[in-house]
Amino acid sequence: MSEKASGLPRIARYKPYYQALEKGRTYRWCSCGLSSRQPFCDGSHRGTGYEPVSYTAREQGEEVLFCGCKHSAAQPFCDGAHNNLKGEYESDDPNSAANRAVRLVSADKDGRAWLNGGCYVQSPASGGASTRGNLSVSSLINADSGARFQSQFYFEAGGGTSPVVGFGRRDVALLVTAGSGRIEISGRRFAIEPETGVYIRPGEAFRIDNPGGGAIKVFASVCPLAHSPEWPALMPENFDARFPERVVGIDRENRQAMGNRFFQILVDSAVGSDVVTQFIGEIPLSKALPHRHLYEESLVILRGSGYMWTQDLKAKVSAGDIVFLPRKQQHSLECTDAGGLYLVGVIYPGNNPAVNY
Repeated sequence: MSEKASGLPRIARYKPYYQALEKGRTYRWCSCGLSSRQPFCDGSHRGTGYEPVSYTAREQGEEVLFCGCKHSAAQPFCDGAHNNLKGEYESDDPNSAANRAVRLVSADKDGRAWLNGGCYVQSPASGGASTRGNLSVSSLINADSGARFQSQFYFEAGGGTSPVVGFGRRDVALLVTAGSGRIEISGRRFAIEPETGVYIRPGEAFRIDNPGGGAIKVFASVCPLAHSPEWPALMPENFDARFPERVVGIDRENRQAMGNRFFQILVDSAVGSDVVTQFIGEIPLSKALPHRHLYEESLVILRGSGYMWTQDLKAKVSAGDIVFLPRKQQHSLECTDAGGLYLVGVIYPGNNPAVNY
Protein backbone atom coordinates (compact mmCIF):
# COMPACT_ATOMS: atom_id res chain seq x y z
CA MET A 1 0.00 0.00 0.00
CA SER A 2 1.37 3.43 -0.92
CA GLU A 3 1.75 6.21 1.62
CA LYS A 4 -0.92 8.18 -0.25
CA ALA A 5 -3.38 5.27 -0.18
CA SER A 6 -2.77 4.60 3.51
CA GLY A 7 -3.33 8.25 4.41
CA LEU A 8 0.09 8.38 6.07
CA PRO A 9 3.06 10.52 5.06
CA ARG A 10 6.13 8.87 3.60
CA ILE A 11 8.98 8.42 6.08
CA ALA A 12 11.83 10.36 4.46
CA ARG A 13 14.19 9.09 7.17
CA TYR A 14 13.75 8.11 10.78
CA LYS A 15 16.05 10.66 12.39
CA PRO A 16 15.54 14.43 12.10
CA TYR A 17 17.51 16.88 9.99
CA TYR A 18 19.81 19.28 11.81
CA GLN A 19 19.77 22.83 10.42
CA ALA A 20 21.37 26.14 11.45
CA LEU A 21 19.00 28.83 10.15
CA GLU A 22 19.29 32.38 8.83
CA LYS A 23 17.43 35.00 10.85
CA GLY A 24 14.26 36.21 9.15
CA ARG A 25 14.28 33.54 6.46
CA THR A 26 11.15 31.40 6.05
CA TYR A 27 11.60 27.68 5.56
CA ARG A 28 8.89 25.41 4.11
CA TRP A 29 9.13 22.00 5.75
CA CYS A 30 7.96 18.98 3.74
CA SER A 31 5.09 17.21 5.53
CA CYS A 32 4.33 14.54 2.91
CA GLY A 33 7.80 12.98 2.84
CA LEU A 34 7.92 12.92 -0.97
CA SER A 35 10.17 15.92 -1.56
CA SER A 36 13.58 15.35 -3.12
CA ARG A 37 14.87 18.40 -1.19
CA GLN A 38 14.43 17.03 2.33
CA PRO A 39 13.57 18.36 4.78
CA PHE A 40 12.15 21.14 2.60
CA CYS A 41 9.21 21.19 0.23
CA ASP A 42 9.70 20.85 -3.56
CA GLY A 43 6.01 20.78 -4.49
CA SER A 44 5.66 16.99 -4.51
CA HIS A 45 2.77 17.22 -2.03
CA ARG A 46 0.31 18.42 -4.69
CA GLY A 47 -2.67 16.09 -4.76
CA THR A 48 -1.69 14.23 -1.59
CA GLY A 49 -3.74 16.26 0.88
CA TYR A 50 -0.58 17.38 2.66
CA GLU A 51 0.70 20.93 2.82
CA PRO A 52 4.16 22.24 3.78
CA VAL A 53 4.61 23.91 7.17
CA SER A 54 6.35 27.29 7.19
CA TYR A 55 8.76 28.43 9.88
CA THR A 56 10.57 31.79 10.05
CA ALA A 57 13.89 31.78 11.89
CA ARG A 58 13.94 34.09 14.92
CA GLU A 59 17.71 34.51 15.22
CA GLN A 60 20.87 34.03 13.21
CA GLY A 61 22.29 30.53 13.54
CA GLU A 62 19.16 29.20 15.27
CA GLU A 63 19.65 25.45 15.60
CA VAL A 64 16.66 23.22 14.94
CA LEU A 65 15.84 19.60 14.21
CA PHE A 66 13.30 19.33 11.40
CA CYS A 67 11.27 16.11 11.61
CA GLY A 68 12.38 13.46 9.12
CA CYS A 69 9.83 10.74 9.86
CA LYS A 70 6.88 13.13 9.27
CA HIS A 71 5.01 11.72 12.28
CA SER A 72 5.91 14.45 14.79
CA ALA A 73 3.13 16.15 16.73
CA ALA A 74 5.38 19.23 16.99
CA GLN A 75 5.67 19.89 13.24
CA PRO A 76 7.88 21.04 11.68
CA PHE A 77 10.22 19.95 14.47
CA CYS A 78 11.17 16.54 15.85
CA ASP A 79 9.37 15.36 18.97
CA GLY A 80 11.00 11.93 19.19
CA ALA A 81 8.18 10.11 17.39
CA HIS A 82 10.75 8.34 15.20
CA ASN A 83 11.89 6.30 18.20
CA ASN A 84 8.61 4.36 18.21
CA LEU A 85 8.09 3.70 14.50
CA LYS A 86 10.22 0.53 14.37
CA GLY A 87 8.90 -1.04 17.57
CA GLU A 88 12.30 -0.93 19.27
CA TYR A 89 14.96 1.68 19.92
CA GLU A 90 17.64 1.63 17.22
CA SER A 91 20.58 -0.42 18.46
CA ASP A 92 24.23 -0.91 17.57
CA ASP A 93 26.34 -4.08 17.76
CA PRO A 94 29.00 -3.61 20.47
CA ASN A 95 30.91 -6.55 19.00
CA SER A 96 31.20 -5.20 15.46
CA ALA A 97 34.70 -4.86 14.03
CA ALA A 98 34.55 -1.05 14.39
CA ASN A 99 33.36 -1.20 17.98
CA ARG A 100 35.96 -3.79 18.99
CA ALA A 101 38.59 -1.20 18.05
CA VAL A 102 37.17 1.37 20.50
CA ARG A 103 39.53 1.88 23.43
CA LEU A 104 38.42 1.51 27.04
CA VAL A 105 39.61 4.42 29.21
CA SER A 106 40.06 4.55 32.98
CA ALA A 107 39.64 7.38 35.48
CA ASP A 108 42.40 9.96 35.89
CA LYS A 109 43.75 11.25 39.22
CA ASP A 110 40.62 13.39 39.65
CA GLY A 111 38.35 10.39 39.23
CA ARG A 112 37.12 11.26 35.73
CA ALA A 113 37.25 8.93 32.75
CA TRP A 114 37.52 11.33 29.80
CA LEU A 115 35.91 10.48 26.47
CA ASN A 116 35.70 12.35 23.17
CA GLY A 117 34.53 15.93 23.04
CA GLY A 118 34.65 16.60 26.78
CA CYS A 119 32.26 13.82 27.75
CA TYR A 120 33.25 12.08 31.00
CA VAL A 121 32.23 9.51 33.61
CA GLN A 122 32.86 10.16 37.30
CA SER A 123 32.05 8.62 40.67
CA PRO A 124 30.92 11.09 43.36
CA ALA A 125 33.18 9.27 45.84
CA SER A 126 36.18 10.59 43.91
CA GLY A 127 35.18 14.26 44.16
CA GLY A 128 36.68 16.49 46.85
CA ALA A 129 34.01 17.37 49.40
CA SER A 130 33.66 20.38 51.68
CA THR A 131 31.53 20.43 54.84
CA ARG A 132 29.06 22.93 56.23
CA GLY A 133 27.17 21.84 59.35
CA ASN A 134 25.82 18.34 58.77
CA LEU A 135 26.07 18.77 55.00
CA SER A 136 28.93 17.71 52.74
CA VAL A 137 29.04 18.96 49.17
CA SER A 138 31.09 18.04 46.09
CA SER A 139 31.15 19.75 42.70
CA LEU A 140 30.85 17.14 39.93
CA ILE A 141 30.00 19.16 36.81
CA ASN A 142 31.19 22.75 36.43
CA ALA A 143 32.81 25.22 34.06
CA ASP A 144 36.27 23.87 34.91
CA SER A 145 35.21 20.44 33.65
CA GLY A 146 33.84 21.86 30.40
CA ALA A 147 30.17 22.50 31.16
CA ARG A 148 28.56 25.55 29.59
CA PHE A 149 24.94 25.32 30.67
CA GLN A 150 24.52 23.28 33.87
CA SER A 151 26.38 22.48 37.07
CA GLN A 152 25.94 19.43 39.26
CA PHE A 153 26.62 19.15 42.99
CA TYR A 154 26.46 16.12 45.26
CA PHE A 155 25.15 16.55 48.81
CA GLU A 156 25.16 14.17 51.76
CA ALA A 157 23.07 15.29 54.74
CA GLY A 158 23.76 13.65 58.09
CA GLY A 159 21.32 13.55 60.99
CA GLY A 160 19.60 16.81 61.86
CA THR A 161 18.69 19.89 59.83
CA SER A 162 21.07 21.15 57.20
CA PRO A 163 22.07 24.76 56.59
CA VAL A 164 19.96 26.72 54.09
CA VAL A 165 21.19 26.23 50.51
CA GLY A 166 20.52 28.57 47.61
CA PHE A 167 21.67 29.08 44.03
CA GLY A 168 20.41 32.58 43.30
CA ARG A 169 18.18 33.12 40.27
CA ARG A 170 18.73 29.64 38.89
CA ASP A 171 16.58 26.57 38.32
CA VAL A 172 17.55 23.58 40.47
CA ALA A 173 16.48 19.95 39.95
CA LEU A 174 17.31 17.67 42.88
CA LEU A 175 17.51 13.88 42.77
CA VAL A 176 17.28 11.96 46.05
CA THR A 177 19.15 8.65 45.74
CA ALA A 178 19.30 7.47 49.37
CA GLY A 179 17.69 8.23 52.72
CA SER A 180 14.28 9.57 53.70
CA GLY A 181 13.26 12.74 55.48
CA ARG A 182 11.89 16.16 54.62
CA ILE A 183 12.93 19.05 52.46
CA GLU A 184 11.91 22.65 53.12
CA ILE A 185 11.65 24.88 50.07
CA SER A 186 11.38 28.57 50.98
CA GLY A 187 9.04 27.84 53.92
CA ARG A 188 7.09 24.90 52.39
CA ARG A 189 7.89 21.35 53.58
CA PHE A 190 7.72 18.08 51.64
CA ALA A 191 8.53 14.43 52.38
CA ILE A 192 11.38 12.95 50.32
CA GLU A 193 12.57 9.40 49.68
CA PRO A 194 14.92 7.64 47.26
CA GLU A 195 14.38 8.05 43.53
CA THR A 196 12.34 11.22 43.79
CA GLY A 197 12.88 14.44 41.86
CA VAL A 198 12.52 17.86 43.48
CA TYR A 199 12.25 21.24 41.76
CA ILE A 200 13.51 24.52 43.25
CA ARG A 201 12.44 27.66 41.39
CA PRO A 202 14.79 30.64 40.79
CA GLY A 203 15.23 32.71 43.94
CA GLU A 204 14.00 29.97 46.27
CA ALA A 205 16.23 28.09 48.76
CA PHE A 206 16.07 24.73 50.51
CA ARG A 207 17.30 22.71 53.46
CA ILE A 208 17.14 19.03 54.30
CA ASP A 209 15.82 17.57 57.55
CA ASN A 210 17.27 14.12 58.23
CA PRO A 211 15.65 12.27 61.15
CA GLY A 212 18.66 9.92 61.28
CA GLY A 213 19.37 6.35 60.25
CA GLY A 214 21.83 7.11 57.48
CA ALA A 215 22.78 9.96 55.17
CA ILE A 216 20.33 11.50 52.73
CA LYS A 217 22.11 11.63 49.38
CA VAL A 218 21.11 14.23 46.81
CA PHE A 219 22.35 15.27 43.36
CA ALA A 220 21.60 18.90 42.51
CA SER A 221 21.57 19.99 38.86
CA VAL A 222 21.80 23.79 38.67
CA CYS A 223 20.95 25.73 35.51
CA PRO A 224 22.57 27.89 34.34
CA LEU A 225 26.07 27.26 35.68
CA ALA A 226 26.87 28.00 39.31
CA HIS A 227 30.35 27.95 40.79
CA SER A 228 29.20 27.00 44.30
CA PRO A 229 26.13 27.04 46.54
CA GLU A 230 25.06 30.14 48.43
CA TRP A 231 24.44 29.86 52.18
CA PRO A 232 21.67 32.27 53.28
CA ALA A 233 21.58 32.92 57.01
CA LEU A 234 17.78 32.59 57.04
CA MET A 235 15.28 30.62 54.98
CA PRO A 236 13.46 33.00 52.62
CA GLU A 237 9.66 32.89 52.74
CA ASN A 238 9.20 33.20 48.98
CA PHE A 239 7.81 29.82 47.93
CA ASP A 240 6.08 30.22 44.56
CA ALA A 241 2.58 28.95 45.38
CA ARG A 242 1.58 28.93 41.71
CA PHE A 243 3.39 25.58 41.59
CA PRO A 244 2.51 23.84 44.87
CA GLU A 245 3.68 20.33 43.87
CA ARG A 246 7.48 20.08 43.76
CA VAL A 247 8.33 16.45 44.61
CA VAL A 248 7.72 13.76 41.99
CA GLY A 249 8.25 10.03 42.48
CA ILE A 250 8.22 7.06 40.13
CA ASP A 251 4.85 6.32 38.56
CA ARG A 252 4.91 3.48 36.04
CA GLU A 253 1.54 4.63 34.70
CA ASN A 254 3.20 7.80 33.43
CA ARG A 255 6.04 6.09 31.57
CA GLN A 256 6.60 7.04 27.95
CA ALA A 257 7.97 4.55 25.44
CA MET A 258 11.01 5.03 23.20
CA GLY A 259 10.82 1.77 21.30
CA ASN A 260 11.66 -0.90 23.88
CA ARG A 261 13.03 1.73 26.29
CA PHE A 262 11.01 3.78 28.74
CA PHE A 263 11.28 7.10 30.52
CA GLN A 264 9.18 9.11 32.94
CA ILE A 265 9.40 12.87 33.36
CA LEU A 266 10.01 13.98 36.94
CA VAL A 267 10.65 17.73 36.63
CA ASP A 268 9.18 19.82 33.82
CA SER A 269 6.56 22.52 33.31
CA ALA A 270 4.04 20.56 35.40
CA VAL A 271 5.99 21.56 38.52
CA GLY A 272 7.02 24.98 37.21
CA SER A 273 10.17 24.37 35.16
CA ASP A 274 10.15 25.75 31.62
CA VAL A 275 13.83 25.23 30.79
CA VAL A 276 15.08 22.26 32.85
CA THR A 277 13.79 18.72 32.39
CA GLN A 278 14.58 15.80 34.69
CA PHE A 279 13.61 12.25 33.75
CA ILE A 280 14.12 8.69 34.95
CA GLY A 281 14.91 6.12 32.28
CA GLU A 282 14.95 2.34 31.91
CA ILE A 283 17.33 0.74 29.39
CA PRO A 284 17.27 -3.00 28.54
CA LEU A 285 20.29 -5.12 27.63
CA SER A 286 21.44 -3.29 24.45
CA LYS A 287 23.68 -0.59 22.98
CA ALA A 288 21.99 2.45 21.48
CA LEU A 289 22.86 3.61 18.00
CA PRO A 290 25.28 6.58 18.24
CA HIS A 291 23.36 9.87 18.32
CA ARG A 292 23.52 13.50 19.44
CA HIS A 293 21.35 16.06 21.27
CA LEU A 294 21.05 19.83 21.02
CA TYR A 295 20.91 20.10 24.81
CA GLU A 296 23.56 19.57 27.48
CA GLU A 297 22.86 16.47 29.54
CA SER A 298 23.91 14.92 32.84
CA LEU A 299 23.11 11.36 33.89
CA VAL A 300 23.14 9.62 37.27
CA ILE A 301 23.30 5.82 37.10
CA LEU A 302 20.93 4.39 39.72
CA ARG A 303 21.16 0.66 39.06
CA GLY A 304 22.86 -1.64 36.59
CA SER A 305 26.08 -1.35 34.63
CA GLY A 306 27.39 -0.84 31.13
CA TYR A 307 29.52 1.50 29.03
CA MET A 308 29.33 5.06 27.74
CA TRP A 309 30.66 5.19 24.17
CA THR A 310 31.82 8.16 22.12
CA GLN A 311 33.54 8.16 18.71
CA ASP A 312 36.59 6.04 19.51
CA LEU A 313 36.59 5.77 23.31
CA LYS A 314 34.40 4.14 25.94
CA ALA A 315 34.25 4.07 29.75
CA LYS A 316 32.55 1.72 32.17
CA VAL A 317 29.52 2.99 34.10
CA SER A 318 27.94 1.47 37.19
CA ALA A 319 25.50 2.42 39.93
CA GLY A 320 26.41 5.75 41.54
CA ASP A 321 28.39 7.12 38.58
CA ILE A 322 27.54 10.36 36.82
CA VAL A 323 28.00 11.10 33.12
CA PHE A 324 28.38 14.52 31.53
CA LEU A 325 27.45 14.99 27.86
CA PRO A 326 28.17 18.30 26.07
CA ARG A 327 25.76 19.56 23.41
CA LYS A 328 26.03 17.81 20.04
CA GLN A 329 28.56 15.25 21.31
CA GLN A 330 28.10 11.88 19.61
CA HIS A 331 27.53 9.15 22.19
CA SER A 332 25.90 5.81 22.89
CA LEU A 333 24.98 4.22 26.22
CA GLU A 334 25.23 0.44 26.48
CA CYS A 335 23.55 -1.67 29.16
CA THR A 336 25.42 -4.91 29.92
CA ASP A 337 23.24 -5.92 32.88
CA ALA A 338 20.53 -8.51 32.22
CA GLY A 339 18.40 -6.76 34.82
CA GLY A 340 18.53 -3.48 32.91
CA LEU A 341 20.08 -0.11 33.59
CA TYR A 342 18.22 2.67 35.43
CA LEU A 343 19.27 6.28 35.35
CA VAL A 344 18.09 9.82 35.95
CA GLY A 345 18.96 12.50 33.43
CA VAL A 346 18.76 16.29 33.39
CA ILE A 347 18.64 18.16 30.09
CA TYR A 348 19.09 21.92 29.70
CA PRO A 349 17.94 23.81 27.81
CA GLY A 350 15.31 21.35 26.64
CA ASN A 351 11.97 19.73 27.38
CA ASN A 352 12.01 16.37 25.59
CA PRO A 353 14.65 13.68 26.23
CA ALA A 354 13.32 11.64 23.28
CA VAL A 355 14.65 14.13 20.71
CA ASN A 356 17.96 13.03 19.15
CA TYR A 357 19.69 13.16 15.80
